[in-house]
Amino acid sequence: MSMWRFILFLISVQDVFGASSDADNIISVIEGDSVTLHISVSAIERDDQILWRFGPENSRIAEIYKQNIPTYDSNEIFKDRLEMNNQSGSLTIKNIRIKHSGLYRVTIISNGGTSDKRFRVTVYAHLPVPNITRDSSQYSSSVSRCSLVCSVLNVSDVTLSWYKGISVLSSISVCDLSISLSLPLEVEYQDNNTYSCVINNTITHQTTHLDITKLCQPYADSEQCCGFTEAVIRLVISAVVGVATVVLLVDHFRSDSVGHKLRAERSPSVP
Repeated sequence: MSMWRFILFLISVQDVFGASSDADNIISVIEGDSVTLHISVSAIERDDQILWRFGPENSRIAEIYKQNIPTYDSNEIFKDRLEMNNQSGSLTIKNIRIKHSGLYRVTIISNGGTSDKRFRVTVYAHLPVPNITRDSSQYSSSVSRCSLVCSVLNVSDVTLSWYKGISVLSSISVCDLSISLSLPLEVEYQDNNTYSCVINNTITHQTTHLDITKLCQPYADSEQCCGFTEAVIRLVISAVVGVATVVLLVDHFRSDSVGHKLRAERSPSVP
């Protein structure tokens, strides 16, 4: 067994039998961005060997030896996304995706010994803009209050909150599952406070401000208008149906009368 393979074997055994799995660096990044994992050495020595691995199986993804051109494993997960600096040994992941979240480990083997460094990378999806709508199902006879709902679709690892100014009124969170969230709010029609709905994760947020004058118009006038119109339409329909019924009945009785008369004329008289 070569010295290099023997060292990797010892590292793997150390992982299994109790070495700390905590990362030295915690990195959060938005999906689509690029991130560079720095190993904090000024330059690679001539005889240094550097190996990058990823995931719970410690799969090899990149390697450099004696400052030669870096080599990359044919891993479909990282296809055309990895770039290793042959001077510093740092690894850049381009156009990073959610599936690239996980533990990265770099092993540096030099004449002075072997060192190890870990990076915990979490990739977050782009956050949608919260959508504020009026909740018509919560309408009541009171015209002084307005029921609203703030919603977002297909999100994970986020918190959705209603703010009044800079104060949190209510919030709801979701962890790993990709689900839709909605959060209700009730305000006065004449409320002059500033309200906003915010979705956030650990590194970014999206905000939608509430326009009360646009969403919270009282229902009263429109309901009276619609109620009057509906009543007129129903009255007209009833009248049309009534007239049609009368016409049909008159026609029916007229047809019966004519039929009886014809039958009477055709029947022979009895002596």
